[in-house]
Amino acid sequence: MGKSKTNKFRRPQFNAEGLSVTAVKEVEEDHDEVCDGVDSPAGELLEKLQSPSADVREFACANISRVVQQSQTIPGFLQRDAVRRLGPLLLDRSLAVRETATGALRNLSACGGHEVCEDMVKQDVMTPLTALLRECCAGFETNDALSLKGQKNTVEDVANEAVNLLWNLCESSSQALSVFNKAGILDVILQCLERHTHNIKLALSAAHCLHTVTEDNAELLCSMNNAVLGTLESVLLSSQADMAHTLLRTLAAGSVWNLKSSLPTARQAQTLNALMATLSKCLELDAGTLIHQLRHAEVARSATASEAGNMEDHQAAAGNMAVEEMDDDEEEGVGPRTNGKATKIDEDFSDLLPRGKEELREATALLTAQQTSLEIIVNMCCSDDPSDDEWEEASSSDESEMCPDGLSEGNTSLLSPLCLSAEVHGALINHNIPEKVLKKTQFPSSEAMDVCRHNPTWKILMKKMHRVQYRALTCLHNMLSTMDAESLGGAAALQAVAQHLSTLVFSAPEIPKEEEFLEAVTSAMRSLLQIIAYMKIPQCMTPQQLMSLSEAATHCDVVSVRVNALAILGITGSTLAKEKGTAETLQMIGNALLQVATKDANLVVCGEALDALFDVFADGDEAERAAENINLLSALKALKPVFKAKIRKEGKGKYSPEQLCVLDNIKVNLRRFIGYLETVVKK
Repeated sequence: MGKSKTNKFRRPQFNAEGLSVTAVKEVEEDHDEVCDGVDSPAGELLEKLQSPSADVREFACANISRVVQQSQTIPGFLQRDAVRRLGPLLLDRSLAVRETATGALRNLSACGGHEVCEDMVKQDVMTPLTALLRECCAGFETNDALSLKGQKNTVEDVANEAVNLLWNLCESSSQALSVFNKAGILDVILQCLERHTHNIKLALSAAHCLHTVTEDNAELLCSMNNAVLGTLESVLLSSQADMAHTLLRTLAAGSVWNLKSSLPTARQAQTLNALMATLSKCLELDAGTLIHQLRHAEVARSATASEAGNMEDHQAAAGNMAVEEMDDDEEEGVGPRTNGKATKIDEDFSDLLPRGKEELREATALLTAQQTSLEIIVNMCCSDDPSDDEWEEASSSDESEMCPDGLSEGNTSLLSPLCLSAEVHGALINHNIPEKVLKKTQFPSSEAMDVCRHNPTWKILMKKMHRVQYRALTCLHNMLSTMDAESLGGAAALQAVAQHLSTLVFSAPEIPKEEEFLEAVTSAMRSLLQIIAYMKIPQCMTPQQLMSLSEAATHCDVVSVRVNALAILGITGSTLAKEKGTAETLQMIGNALLQVATKDANLVVCGEALDALFDVFADGDEAERAAENINLLSALKALKPVFKAKIRKEGKGKYSPEQLCVLDNIKVNLRRFIGYLETVVKK
C-alpha cells in the first residue's frame, strides 16, 4: 500500500452537473421507455440528423444527448452508426447544431465508458473534432462580438462541448491521446485556457483536459516550450478569489507537476514554489464553513428573487386589467410586449445545469479543488521504488515513462521520480502542507453535512466532502512513508497523529464500514505504526483496539484493507514481543493471524498473514511461550503443503508476476520459519 500513486484518481464517467448540452425540450413519453427493439428512439432520431432544417437537426441532437444518458440505449445508437452520422454535424453551418451534436457525442462518450470511447476513435471522430476545435479557436474574436450582441449559441459554447468530448476520449483511449499528441491540439487547449478571465467555464474544461493528457505522456513532453509553461504559470499566479478560479489554479498546478521533467533548470524553484503556494492556499479554505455560508447565500438570494417575482406578478396583473380596457387595436400592440418574456423562456435552449445554482457550483468547485490538490500531493510523495509493503497491488506497468530520456538532461536537480527530492520536501514543509493535510483528514463538518442532508440538490456534496477526507488520509499515508519523522514534527507530533487516527477509527460504537475510508485510514495507520515502532515511541492504540480493527477488516471485500490490518497486527505484535508479560496478547494476535492464513480465499492476504506471523514470533521469550501455547509449529506444518498447492494451482491465473514472486519468497520463508520453530522446541 505504500505506493498510492498506483491509484489513478479518475473522475466519474458521467456527472449530471457536467452536462452542458443545449436544448432541454422533453421528448414524448414513449421515448422514456427505451429498449433496443423496434420502439427504440435511435432510428427515428438519427434519421432526423439528415433534415434540411437546422432546427430539426438541433432537436434530434439534443434528444440523442438526453436519451444516451440511459446506458441501455447506447448499443442501439452504435448499431445504427450514430458516431459516423453525428461526426459531420460537428462542422455544420449552424452553431446550435454544432453545439448539440458535440454534446450528444460527449454524453455518448461519458455514459458509454472506455469501450465506446475506443469505438468512437476507431470511427474517426477525432478528425472532425480536431477541425472543430481549430475553427472554434480561430473564431474566438468573432465570438466576443456575438456575445456583446446577445447571440445565444456562441463559438465558446461549442468549444466547451468540444473540449469536454476531447477530454473524455483522451482519458479513455490511448489512440485518442496519440492523435492529440500528433495533431498539435495542445495549442488549441492552451488558447481555451487563456480565456479564463472572461469564460471560466471553458477554461475549466480546458484545464481538466490538460491535466488528463499531461499525465504519464512522454510523447507530449517533446512539445513543451516556454509558451506552454508560461500559460500555466500565468494561471497559477492569477488572483481571482472565486472557487472556480481556485479549481482552475489547482488543475494548472497538476499539469505543471505532470510536466515537471521538462521544466528548465532556471525556472524550477520558482515554478515549484508557485505550485506549492497554489495547493497550500486551496487546502487552507474551510470547506465546512464556506458550504454553510454558500447555502445561506443561496437561500437569501432565492428569497430576494421570489419577492421580485411577486412584484412582477402584481405589475402584470395591473397590466392585464389595463389591457382589458383597451380596444382591440391597442391590445394587439401590447400583446407581444406582455408575452415576450414568457416566449423567450419557452425558446431557451440553455445548459441542463440547474439555473440559479451559482452557490452550489462554487461549493462543488471548492471540494473538487481540494480533492485534486490532495491527489497531486499524493503523487508528489510517492516513491516509484517497489517495496515489500505494496506488493498486494503490484503492477507490471512501466513507469519509466515518467522521466523520458532526452528531456531530463540538465534538469535532474529537482523533482526526481525515484524519491522525494530535497527541494520538494522543503517546499512541502515551508508551505505547512503536512499540517494542512492532517486537518483535512478529520470527518466533514457536521453543520455542513446537515445543510446538505436537508436539501436535495446539495446532497451530492456529502459524498464529495467524505472523498476529500479519504484523499487526505491517503496523502498522510504517503507523507509518512516518504518524509522523515523530524520533518513531520518529531515524536510528539507522531503521537498526536496516532491519537487523531485512533479517534477517527475507534471513537464511534462501531468501526466505520465504508470501504474507501477503511482503505485510506488503515494505510495511514500502517505507515505511522511502522515509524513509531522503529523510533520506539509509545502509542495510544491498544492491542485490543487493533484486534477489533482487524476483525472489521476481515469482513471487507477490499484486499488492501485486509492486508493493511494484518500488517498492523504484525507491527503491534513484533513490538509487544520485546516486552515482558505480553504472551497472552501475542497468543490472541497469533490466533487471529493463523485464522486468516488458513481461511482467507485470497493468496495475497494469506501471504501477508504469514509474513506478520514471522514478524511477531521471530524472537523473544514471550513470543516463544505464546507460540507454544497456540501450537504454532504444528499449525504451520499443516498449512505449508496447502499454501504451496494453492500457489501452484491458482497462482498464474489470478496473480501478477510480482505478486507470485513475493508469494514464492513467503513460501521459502515459511519453510525456514518452521525450521526455526523446530530448533526452539528442541531447546
